[in-house]
Amino acid sequence: MEKDFDKWNELKKEIECNDEKLLFNQWEIWWLSVWINSRQETCWKWRSFRRPILVLKKLSSNTFIWIPLSTKIKIWTWFAQYTQHWEDFTALLYQIRMFDIGRFQRRIWEMDEKDFLEIKNRLKNLLNL
Repeated sequence: MEKDFDKWNELKKEIECNDEKLLFNQWEIWWLSVWINSRQETCWKWRSFRRPILVLKKLSSNTFIWIPLSTKIKIWTWFAQYTQHWEDFTALLYQIRMFDIGRFQRRIWEMDEKDFLEIKNRLKNLLNL
């Protein structure tokens, strides 16, 4: 995959200037602007540098911890599977991060509470917290 750093830098400038206040909660799934990453880090999914993410924890009205989601089913300790709207997803637990709400593009849906708690518990056990 060719990495278009110039296009990402233009989008990043827009994100930096975005001061829109959004209401969001943990367990929601959003499209999020994600930069070009290096090597094994999870990158964008579409040409608009976005990917679906799960809001794991709201830290403030402007920041949150998130987990990237994938439609590729992966089985291993660092992954958690769930089904939403008749489609299977994998939460990439090893890619947990913190971001600002300026990266939000669009809310997709809320995750089922049972699935959300399962992902949270898997992450907690994985990190020995």
